[in-house]
Order: sequence, then structure tokens, then C-alpha cells
Amino acid sequence: MTNHSQTQHNDTIDPNSGFCSQTRTFHSLRPNILLPPPSQPLSLTDYTLSLLPSTAVTATVLIDFATDTHLSYSLFLRQIKSLTSSLQSLFPSLSKGHVALILTPSSLHVPVLYFSLLSLGVVIAPANPLSSPSELTHLVQLTKPVIAFATSSVANHIPNLKFGTVIIDSPRFISLLNNFHNKSEPCRVELSQSDSAAILFSSGTTGRVKGVELTHRNFIALIGGFYHIKHLTQEQQEEETQPVSLFTLPLFHVFGFFMLVRAIAMGETLVLMQRFDFEGMLKAVERYGISYMPVSPPLVVALAKSELVNKYNVSSLKLLGCGGAPLGKEVAESFSARFPNTEIVQGYGLTESGGGAARMVGDDEAKRHGSVGRLAESMVARIVDPVTGEALPPGQKGELWLKGPTIMKGYVGDEKATVETLDSEGWLKTGDLCYFDSDGFLYIVDRLKELIKYKAYQVPPAELEHLLHTNPEIVDAAVIPYPDEDAGQIPMAFVVRKPGSNITASQVMEFVAKQVSPYKKIRRVSFINSIPKSPAGKILRRELVNYAQSSGSSKL
Repeated sequence: MTNHSQTQHNDTIDPNSGFCSQTRTFHSLRPNILLPPPSQPLSLTDYTLSLLPSTAVTATVLIDFATDTHLSYSLFLRQIKSLTSSLQSLFPSLSKGHVALILTPSSLHVPVLYFSLLSLGVVIAPANPLSSPSELTHLVQLTKPVIAFATSSVANHIPNLKFGTVIIDSPRFISLLNNFHNKSEPCRVELSQSDSAAILFSSGTTGRVKGVELTHRNFIALIGGFYHIKHLTQEQQEEETQPVSLFTLPLFHVFGFFMLVRAIAMGETLVLMQRFDFEGMLKAVERYGISYMPVSPPLVVALAKSELVNKYNVSSLKLLGCGGAPLGKEVAESFSARFPNTEIVQGYGLTESGGGAARMVGDDEAKRHGSVGRLAESMVARIVDPVTGEALPPGQKGELWLKGPTIMKGYVGDEKATVETLDSEGWLKTGDLCYFDSDGFLYIVDRLKELIKYKAYQVPPAELEHLLHTNPEIVDAAVIPYPDEDAGQIPMAFVVRKPGSNITASQVMEFVAKQVSPYKKIRRVSFINSIPKSPAGKILRRELVNYAQSSGSSKL
């Protein structure tokens, strides 16, 4: 293994913020990490399993919450081999670079399938099993799969493919997983780290879904970073018990996918929930002594406010890893007040950055409420003025640009979008309005495209949403731009009342008006049963904008 961190250390880099005044670039403040040389042939499967601690073999890797079925690491590894051999026998022409569309809710089979296909060099394209027929048609056109793996309930929605569709909740698939009497080893497929590993779909909150092409190297760099940083920070504190994580995240989403691979590299136990329900999650925490959960901000809000929490023993929860959307300082503080022994660490990433681009490590960083942590190892960043294109220093807001070994190859089948997002030097333009503080902590203000243009001012919806979440009468909220003849756009709030609350539109507006500058006031309110969100917890503002405009004549 060679040291392959990109971090430079010279006199022009501020050791506190990581900002280099010469190149106007922010550098990671994390220690250098050891990664395999990029030229070494290596798959994500082989790399991840090489990190697996020897003690894990006797441990449980996966638990299905619905059925309480446990899968041990030893059986998991045997199933990967069995499925790989079976697929090579059944589909001898299935080869490196072919794409497999995967349509299934979370189950014990999904991680086995991912690791098996990745070892064969097959590019996995996991999608939401609830995709509509027209969405599926779009995904198939983008990714051009030769084979699909799906549950019986959705298989008939998939068009005819070269090698057909394998039904993964069928006895036949179970036999492929457990074909242990076949003693022959799978034929080894030599892969370059630069080969594509996965096409993950961006959530499409502002437009048509895009297929993000990520390589084995992208994920090796990401998982290697998590692995080595964890071991550096854990030298003093050995874990006494087997860490158990609960996954309420879909495994087809970038956050769910890389957190799954990370947990397996660490030899941890994962409890999978096929369908999320809040009380089911609390039951799982109590039943399995869950110590860690990756979460989205709406879930943190629910934990901070819900009365149901009092019915369950959730004292085992030590850590929540929050990502997917910005978490407000007030929400983080109200959560900490209710759960003083549970730490929230925030992270930031995009599908296009393979997930984690910034995160918090350790107790001190976790106290920086409102921040998403510091730049991940091997990552560099710029804050760019959206108007002038000038790279800005700490404390100034601009568009975040990222560069590093986890950044995507590009968008599959969309050269135009790739060129708009990735420049010739490899900088990824995130579309997020951000700033770094003088200690190198990153703060997400909002999506540039989602800023509300009120007269000459720009209003970040996320700021108003965070304020609305602090009102005890409000369960959830979203803020969108509403067209206005005089101002251009005005901030409009969609509000979900707490059960039993009679809070009025004028009370909502007054609550916010007391706490913001006049141009940021909410000037229109609509009450709604629930806020539409993507599987990652991002608000689907486009749906709300369409809804507001179609019912625009109604008095709100």
C-alpha cells in the first residue's frame, strides 16, 4: 500500500482552516491515509473484504427486522462465492462493464447481490422499486442494462433485456445463493480500479433523474478514508461490544449504499428495515440494542418531538450520522436536550461525490451544530462566487466546488450535464451555496437553484424551514418560491401541524417575522398533511411549487 493522499502542506496553507491563499483552495485537515496504488487491479468487493477484521467471522452481519432472520459473516461470504459461481455458470456471457438494473426493497439478499456483481465487474444500477413505468423506461434508456434483478412484484414492469430478469424472492435465486455443494471457486475477474462499479441515481429534486457513474476507485477511496480515520480515532477507546447499526435508508441511495459497504468493512452488524415506520424503528432500537443509525434531518426532528419515543428504551443509541439535507442548529440542540447521551455527527456529500465529502469526527467536532464537519481526507474544495467566478476565502459564501478521488466519472448518457457539472480540471460544481469558517468547518446555506429571489434579495428556504421546525405546534415544514407581481417571488411555507394544533397562517407568519429581516418574512402559508420527500429525506420542492401554482387562486 502506498500513501496516496493529495493533501499538500506548505507555508501558504492555513493550519486552522486548510485555506491556501496562493491557490484559493481549501485542503483537508484530516491525516494522510493509506490507499492502494491506483494502478493496482482491485475490485470494491476484494478491498472491502480485505479490511474485514478476523473476529467478524463469528459475528452477525445482517438482521432482517421484519422476520428477525440473522445472517452470519461466514454464511455471507459463502453466499457471495456461491452466487458469483452460479451467475458465471448461468450467464457465461455476462461480463465486465455490463450493467445490471436492481429493483428491490432492502433485504438480506441485496448486499450479497451487490458484492457478487461488483466482484464480476458488472456495473450495478440499483433503483427505487417504486419507480413508475415511465421512470423505469427512462432509467433503462440511460443505463442500457443487459440483466435485471428484481422482486416478483415489480419484475413485470421491466422491459425485455438481453439476459432477462432474475426474481430475487424466488426459490431459484435462494438456490443460487446456497449452492454450496459446488466446490469450484468462481473464475477471478481482473478489474482496474478505474472501471465503473455503480450507476447511482440522483434524487432529481430539481429535474429529471440522472445516472451518476462511480468507479471502484471512488468507493475504495471513500471506504478507505472511513476505515483508517476510525482506527486512528479509536486507538484509545476499544469498543467493548459488537456495534449494531439500524438501516432505515434505502440501499439504492448513495448514502445507504456506501454506509452498507462501510459497515461491512468494519465488521459491524446491520439491521435492515424494508419499510420505514417510526414506531418500528423505535422497536428495533430497543430489541437489538442499536448503537448507530444513519438518519436524515426529518427523522431527527421526529425523534426530538415525538411522544412515542417515551414508550421505548432507546438508551443504547450512541451515535446518529445525519446526511441528505442540512440539519438546523435549533433541531440539533433540541435533539441533544432530549438525548444527552446520543451524539449527532453531520456529514455532507452528493451522489456525484460518492457520498461523503465532509463529515464530523469525534466529540469536539460534533458540538459544531449547524456545520456538516470538515473536508474528507484527500478532498480539496473551493468556494466560488456564482457571479464573478472568483474563489473566495473563509467566511464568504459561494458555490462549493469539490475535487478528489471519490468524484464521479460523469453522468451516464448525458454529456451536456457532465460538462456543465465537471470542469476540465476535475472540479465538481455542487450547486450548493456554502462557506467554510476559520476552523475549516463547512456550512451549507442552501441549494443555489432553490434560493428565493425576493426583490433584490436572495432568501434561503432552509433557513426559514429550520426556524419553523423550532415551533412546537409544527411537525414539519417546507418553504418554496411563489410568483409575485411586485416582488418577483415571495417565500411561501407549507406547514404540517402537530396533531391537535390549531395554529393559523397568520400565527406562522408572525412567528417567523419576529426572528428574521423583513425581506425573509414568509408571506403565504398552506397547511398540508405531509411534506413530499425523496427517499433520502430531501424536500421535493418541485412538487410543492406545482401544487401551489395549480391551486393559486385559493385563499390560503
